[in-house]
Amino acid sequence: MLLIFLGVLLILVLYIIGQYNNFVVLKTRIQEALSGIDVQLKRRADLIPNLVETVKGYAKHEKEIFENVTKARSNLIKAETLEEKAKANNELTEALKTLFAVAEAYPQLQASENFKDLQRQLEDTEDKVAYSRQFYNANVLDFNTKIQMFPSNIIAKVFGFKQFEFFAANEEERKKVEVKF
Repeated sequence: MLLIFLGVLLILVLYIIGQYNNFVVLKTRIQEALSGIDVQLKRRADLIPNLVETVKGYAKHEKEIFENVTKARSNLIKAETLEEKAKANNELTEALKTLFAVAEAYPQLQASENFKDLQRQLEDTEDKVAYSRQFYNANVLDFNTKIQMFPSNIIAKVFGFKQFEFFAANEEERKKVEVKF
């Protein structure tokens, strides 16, 4: 009888250890995915000054637009929480739409190889941000689902694992940014 009790206890302890380790792996994947988003947002922010300078060369009188883009970029760099990053990313997306709308009025700018290259890099980065967010959200879904399912929800409570927020896009951001030449 004692052997059966010890066997059941050992199985229970191994199960708890396995579940705990599974939570740790999922949490680490979420952190890695969030890091991937940060890398792509930084890459995007790093492209902005070159883009602004290129457009400035052709549209010197559009000072307010350049200031808005620069301010939005600065907010993105300073953002620390997921909510701040999402908000700053949305602001930058809106500012860039305005910048590209201005660029349409300058055919010489659109013909510039530097401008075309920057647009391609920015579009590529936008795609990478989307993929990074998708990867992050998939990991958050796995983690949050596990926290809610029985019996792993008990282990999550005991060890203090909390749900993560999804990195959601607002309605305006869900629309594909058009890059026209």
